[in-house]
Order: sequence, then C-alpha cells, then structure tokens
Amino acid sequence: MNESLDLAHFWAHLDLVARFVLAILLFGSITCWYLIVTKTVQVYRTSQRSRRFLKAFWDAPNLDAVARDIKAQGSSDPFSHLLHHGFTALDHLSRREEAASLIDAGAPDEMLTRALRRAIEEDKAHMEFGQSFLATVASSAPFVGLFGTVWGIYHALLGIGAAGQATIDKVAGPIGEALIMTALGLAVAVPAVLGYNWLVRRNRIALHSVKGFGSDLHTLFLIEIEKSRRIPGK
Repeated sequence: MNESLDLAHFWAHLDLVARFVLAILLFGSITCWYLIVTKTVQVYRTSQRSRRFLKAFWDAPNLDAVARDIKAQGSSDPFSHLLHHGFTALDHLSRREEAASLIDAGAPDEMLTRALRRAIEEDKAHMEFGQSFLATVASSAPFVGLFGTVWGIYHALLGIGAAGQATIDKVAGPIGEALIMTALGLAVAVPAVLGYNWLVRRNRIALHSVKGFGSDLHTLFLIEIEKSRRIPGK
C-alpha cells in the first residue's frame, strides 16, 4: 500500500487538535453502537416478557391471582410495572384512614390516575435512556468531522506554502487525508440517526400499548374498589 494512503501514515501526520477530534468521533461511534446493540437486546427481551405477562394477565381468574404472581416473579416489563404501581395505590387506599398523606390526597379515582401516570412516566424515562446521546451524535458528528477537515486543510496548505510547491501530487495527499475527517463524521452520524429513529418508533409503539393497558387497569381497579366498598369489614 502506498505510504500516503496508509492509515498509520494518516495518524502520524495528525496534530494534537486533529487527534482530539478523531478521539471525539471514536468515542461517539463506540458509545452509539453500544447503545444501539444494548437497547436492541433490551427491546427484544422486554417485548418477549410483555407478551408473556399480558397473556398470563388476561388468562388470570382475578386481580388477586395476578398480584400473587407479581410478588413471586417481580415486575420486569412496563406492563407488570404499571400493575405493581396500581396495586400499591390500592394498598394506600385501604390504609388511607390510618395514615393520610399527600400521596393519598384526592378521590380514589384521582389517586389511582396519578399512580398509573407516574408509572408510565418512569417507564417512558427508562425506554428513552440513551436517545438524547444518539440524537446529539447524529446532529453534531458531521460538524465535528467538518471541523477536522477544515483544520487539516489549513495545516496542509501551510505545509505546501512553506515547501513552495503546489503541484497536484503535493496537494492531493494532505488534502485527501484532511477530507477523511468529513467521511468519518458521516460514518459516525449515519448509524446514530438510524438507531435514534428506530428507537423512537419502537418506544412510541410500546408507550401507546402501555397507556392503553393503563386505561384498562384503571377501569378494573375502580371496579375492585367498588366491590370492596360493598363488602362489610373492608
């Protein structure tokens, strides 16, 4: 391979600023790919758990059976997490006369709505973790690469001017090496854009399902509250 096209030769001719720019792009690329891979695995596993939980939930004879299952297995997906918050709200309602607090304020319907909304917001924050970083890299990486290119061309032109030679063979190598920075910036930005858009779409679909399930839970819990009021001693 021609020395002027060797990556080692490219690295050796970078100054501290250009190497810093390259380090930023490398850090952004590694972090983006880590987020894309881990979030993809997380989305797949959460989707599998959610399907199993929803099937078990709608096949359960009553909410008490579901509560026992959650206590035994825990809440490992947004739907079971939402249900856990609902049961916690019911527990607060049953003990509200013993120890009233701000979290118990309002009618049962309002308290239950707040509890389910908090759970959905927690799930949303968990789902959207890492998206801001992907968006930042997607929007800034091309400009970081462009800065590296401008800086490289500037130093290449200074070197050519000092040498007093401006033939094509003297210009092509340094300018070509500087333009690599722009290509690297785009190579970092494109996966970040695709990963961000995919995660946004998946999270939007998941949150829509969670909100629909929360509406169903709200109705089921209100029915349960009405039943408990009709039973003496509860």
